[in-house]
Amino acid sequence: MLKRGVIQEHAALLAFLMRVLDLTALLLAFFAAYWLYFSTFELQPIYFYPLVLGAGLALLLFPLFSVYGSLRGAPFWLELRNLSFALLALFVLLAVVGVLSKSNPLYSRIWFGSWFLLSWAFFLLYRGALRLLLGWMRRQGYNQRCLIVLGCGPGAEEVVQRINKTPWSGFQVVAAFGDLEQGELNGVPIAGGYEDVARYLSSNHVDQVWIALPLSEAAELKRVLHLLRHSTVDIRYVPDLFGFKLLNQSISEVAGMPVLDLSKSPMSGMNQFVKAVEDRLLGLLIFVLIMPFLLLIALGVKLTSPGPVLFKQKRHGWDGREIRVYKFRSMVVHQEGAGVVTQAKKGDARITPFGAFLRRTSLDELPQFFNVLQGRMSIVGPRPHALAHNEAFKDKIEQYMLRHKVKPGITGWAQVNGYRGETDTLYKMQKRVEYDLNYIENWSLWLDLKIIFLTIFKGFLNKNAY
Repeated sequence: MLKRGVIQEHAALLAFLMRVLDLTALLLAFFAAYWLYFSTFELQPIYFYPLVLGAGLALLLFPLFSVYGSLRGAPFWLELRNLSFALLALFVLLAVVGVLSKSNPLYSRIWFGSWFLLSWAFFLLYRGALRLLLGWMRRQGYNQRCLIVLGCGPGAEEVVQRINKTPWSGFQVVAAFGDLEQGELNGVPIAGGYEDVARYLSSNHVDQVWIALPLSEAAELKRVLHLLRHSTVDIRYVPDLFGFKLLNQSISEVAGMPVLDLSKSPMSGMNQFVKAVEDRLLGLLIFVLIMPFLLLIALGVKLTSPGPVLFKQKRHGWDGREIRVYKFRSMVVHQEGAGVVTQAKKGDARITPFGAFLRRTSLDELPQFFNVLQGRMSIVGPRPHALAHNEAFKDKIEQYMLRHKVKPGITGWAQVNGYRGETDTLYKMQKRVEYDLNYIENWSLWLDLKIIFLTIFKGFLNKNAY
């Protein structure tokens, strides 16, 4: 028998305790920041206002960022991401209130910044410790959710395998049902066919039933649901999508209907806002810093070969829309046939000596920060390819055009992993697309910052760039 816990997946008591603990962490960070700056815990009367306002806003804002939703089985980074965005929104709103009320000069900026940083650190520590505690409890058999799996295909096997590999999630498969000849499914005993499920539920404790039938077996799914019509246990459907190559699959609700998203851009809602702020702020800062280098490089291009300073080329942007991308011209002026774009090769006679230097150091890409400020590109994203290259590869590489689910970038995950420069073989382009789709699937602000950091140290100079 499994040990039962008092904490349930959607327990109101746990949600209430989490709110209390979050407020406690916020208040502790407030007093810690105050003591660090003023060396006393005796609050000046004016500091009571942000204390009360911050606590009130936290109660209102945090639920909007899914801070208290069920995260059983979800990775810690997802919980941390929600908390980080909630805290950022809280302190931005506090700053806005300060500006509108003209009370900003009354408060220390160092204290305010310390309050934010300490709040984030306290949340990270206590939420991490709570996650470890719950994980340990679940591995010991406490606070477990018992479930049975209905299905006989690869999808059902995948469900059981994944749950067995994550004991910290608090789920345990106790039995499987289906038209199976073997006696077990990935170590889980097969207790019978679908007709035996109702009898099993009446004599055993089960929290949830997970149905893992392929989408093609709609009639079988209907029959199973009919057999379960008298059961009050929670029923979940896990569509057999493991064999498909999907991008950011999720479930949405449209007009009151559940809709399964098979291919979706991560750039929507809060993600799109964060990405836009990142591009505008970092893009403007970098553009101002590199302005002297832009002028010097432009002068170098003009003096070393006749022709325009900038090379402009149409490429595909977000959602496949055509955009005009800017680069410093690194080749002699030449004409190619319509629809033909010849990639630069090692020892290419078209490349000028100064242009070779620009390409090796990636300095020819710097004008694309203007594309970023225009909103056509991002600092980080899949590199945009020439239209002719897209036409050449889109039918050779599955999911090739899904690279355009986000804005193209000046640098990207593929580039910092060595897939930069000429793609003279199908394998090289396949690997680049693989890394691009991995970036889209796992996008986060932290991943962008990591790629920018790696680009500084390993992305500019590259043996594949010529």
